Amino acid sequence: MLSMIGLIGGLTLLIVLTLRGVNLFISAPLCALGVAVTSNVSVLAGDANFVTTYMDGFSGFIASWFFMFLLGSMFGKFMEDTGAADSLAKSIIDKLGRKQAVLAVVLACAVLTYGGVSVFIVAFSVYPMALSLFKDANLPRRFIPAALTFGSVTFTMTSAGSPEIQNWIPIKYLGTSPYAAWEVSLVVACLMAVMGYWWLKKMINKAVANGECFESRPDDPETIVRDLPSPLKSLIPLLVVLSISFFFHEEFQQNALILALLGGVLSLVIINIKHFHRPQNAINEATVGALLAIGNTAAVVGFGSVAKITPAFEQAVTAMTGLPGNELVGAAVAVSVIAGLTGSASGGQAIALPEVGPHYLEAGVNPEQLHRIVSISSGALDSLPHNGYIVTTIRAICKETHGAAYLPIAAVTVVVPFIGLAIAIGLFMI
Repeated sequence: MLSMIGLIGGLTLLIVLTLRGVNLFISAPLCALGVAVTSNVSVLAGDANFVTTYMDGFSGFIASWFFMFLLGSMFGKFMEDTGAADSLAKSIIDKLGRKQAVLAVVLACAVLTYGGVSVFIVAFSVYPMALSLFKDANLPRRFIPAALTFGSVTFTMTSAGSPEIQNWIPIKYLGTSPYAAWEVSLVVACLMAVMGYWWLKKMINKAVANGECFESRPDDPETIVRDLPSPLKSLIPLLVVLSISFFFHEEFQQNALILALLGGVLSLVIINIKHFHRPQNAINEATVGALLAIGNTAAVVGFGSVAKITPAFEQAVTAMTGLPGNELVGAAVAVSVIAGLTGSASGGQAIALPEVGPHYLEAGVNPEQLHRIVSISSGALDSLPHNGYIVTTIRAICKETHGAAYLPIAAVTVVVPFIGLAIAIGLFMI
């Protein structure tokens, strides 16, 4: 009982501290220490002590995913610095027309995310144009975070073929490919896109009908006029990433993403070299950003590693994997809960899969179906208020408050993925 209280209390405290802006490098080990103490895990002595267990989880995640985070961050920063991201976004906006402000923002984010650009970079890149579009259309700016997140972390991030890490982590544990169960994934992605866009538009129209409109602020960023590469030159690096991952995923599995992102970086340099604005700064910012991103995720994984050796976690996993009915439902519940508690889709997968993956494979679950369910379910509850991307998008990028902006985000990044998850399970059961 004390172990369960400590586990729930530690997870709750981690969420609260994250919401309050406490650094994860401090909050995650601190909360993990509380979990260890209440479960009678030694802090320093013995083989399975707190320090060793936490650092094994922390360093193990970095060892497995460092190059993906580094190259992904460099690819995104180079897309930003050369203006390639702006060029693609502007091209989409110009073709749709400024009256289709919401659709333009969502599609710009979707194209960049599915092309392999980090969701953080996508938000930073598209926000200035989203602000301009919402201003021209006189739409309430508090819905910009919802448009950015919907286009980035729902129907693209966890879909078959996506170069985002949330679609690649299951490969290591299930022996699948990034295109696992692509037929069902395609159907679910289309349904999520249509459903989410309809709901987002409905919420915005209701707000406008209630008298809400765009309100300018003194610190709004100014759009910098610069020479941008052509949309075609901007699209080629994205196609390089997708093509390499497609042709080499069977041979190199998880490591194909390293090759794909490296190819994307090199093609960006070769094709758009004259459009670099501050290349050295881009490299520096990319490396620092990669270290922060992987460090924050690893800090949460370290917390999960400590939680995994507690009696309470074992009981929780037993309960979740022992749920009556379809095994895919149990897997979805397990991954969703852990991703939600940690506020990280990738961290939730890294913690859950070593435990639940072998269990369901031994039970005869189709690995491709399990891959897709794990990927989609990790992208639902991970978008709770304490998620790092959600906090960054609302506060740092859009300068909104959770009170004003989070409810629309929850609708399109939590509820819609859950509906998509239910549809995927239903299709697999047919």
